[in-house]
Amino acid sequence: MQLYILCGTSSEIAKAYFTTLRKQIRSGHIVTISRSEFKAPFDETVNNEISHQHFITDYSEQSLRGIAVELTSNQYDLAQLMIFNGLLHDPDNAPERKLEQISEQHFINSMHTNALLPIRCLTLFSTLLKPHVATVLCALSARVGSISDNKLGGWYSYRASKAALNMLFKSAAIELNRRYKKCHCVLFHPGTTDTPLSKPFQANVPEGKLFTPEFVAQQLYSFISDTDYLQQSPSPAYFDWQGKPIDW
Repeated sequence: MQLYILCGTSSEIAKAYFTTLRKQIRSGHIVTISRSEFKAPFDETVNNEISHQHFITDYSEQSLRGIAVELTSNQYDLAQLMIFNGLLHDPDNAPERKLEQISEQHFINSMHTNALLPIRCLTLFSTLLKPHVATVLCALSARVGSISDNKLGGWYSYRASKAALNMLFKSAAIELNRRYKKCHCVLFHPGTTDTPLSKPFQANVPEGKLFTPEFVAQQLYSFISDTDYLQQSPSPAYFDWQGKPIDW
């Protein structure tokens, strides 16, 4: 049975992706992982053979390793590992516009959530990879993680953490592709999506450029399920919601 692991399912994009996945696949086992209960809508009218299992975690290495071990014992074929975790701001910190606004703790929190946590998920769940099984390992990145695309400056912690995520996935892809030729790493920029993460910054978004989580989830699924598209892309692929590559 094919296995689909969704990390960070407290996010609106993750919930929408869960719904999209249930509509698109005919069978499989979907695992959702978050710090709290999972409340995504579960459409009972969808006629397919899909099971669902939810794990509550603190994202520590010990916790994630325990989940991986439990899943390994079931002999699943890992089809997708989707990592939706991300941090842009919190009640005490907004994205920095000036050097003097950089906060050590916010910088550390950003690096932990946006870079360390995703690579930890990839590391521990990579134990489920099999050489003969085609697998997509995907994390939500951002265009602002591109060094060459940075023309405005600012947003120091978020930019740095997403750039770090990109580099971590680049190194991981090189290593994993030596052993798992059918494994493909993906970094996806969803664009500005109508979620709590982007809420404080939506006023200046051009008309037609604020996307629903459902739209973003459908775009993401369409690209990573397109075998020809992935085969023509490098690993890791780094592209946006339109499927257009982003320069590193």
